[in-house]
Amino acid sequence: MLYQWEVGRTPIDDVCRTFWTGGHAGAQPSEAVRNFAELLARGAVAHAATLDPLIADAAVHWRIERMNVMDRLILRLAVYEFLHEAETPAKVIINEALELARSFSADESVRFINGVLDAVRRTLSRE
Repeated sequence: MLYQWEVGRTPIDDVCRTFWTGGHAGAQPSEAVRNFAELLARGAVAHAATLDPLIADAAVHWRIERMNVMDRLILRLAVYEFLHEAETPAKVIINEALELARSFSADESVRFINGVLDAVRRTLSRE
């Protein structure tokens, strides 16, 4: 969803409305999973202006706009969760972000994302 929003320049409301209709392989996720995914996507988009400085501060020598698109989106999603999903442990958020990086980004991205998220987690005093 975030990729469609960022790269396709599609409004997030349109992305959320049409995302689940596009013939995805495998079983369709439950309504609860779809709702949670949409909550996270909408939140990451709505708060990008707040999330990006936190990411940039933690990513030494990296400007947010110069990061790999998938890395930037994974970082936004995870940092949004740090800030707005207090019931989800930081370790779980980081592990899920790393799984996304393994699936959708380059090998070196896993280390990069892990380092940035750990630095943001410490800045936020998030456990």
